[in-house]
Amino acid sequence: GLCAIIEEQLKMNTNDNCLFLFCGRKKDRIKAIYREKDGIVLLYKRLTGSGSYKWPRNQDEVKSLTWKQFEWLMDGLEIEQPKAIRPTEQTT
Repeated sequence: GLCAIIEEQLKMNTNDNCLFLFCGRKKDRIKAIYREKDGIVLLYKRLTGSGSYKWPRNQDEVKSLTWKQFEWLMDGLEIEQPKAIRPTEQTT
């Protein structure tokens, strides 16, 4: 189901080295799909209590995440942490 959405609606290949995230209607559950050479990894997380994920409402709000932002998301935090140290641009 979700792999078909990735390939047909998003026009992306599940063989790409990407992690795809999907959120439930109540915004308290996330499914993550990652394709490895010998299979697919499915991660499912449900927040307990009254928490919910802030999730894009349309295609314009969709963005790529860093691994740190993914960790924050899995911890139930906002992906934009105002006090987080931002990586600096390297100049050559």
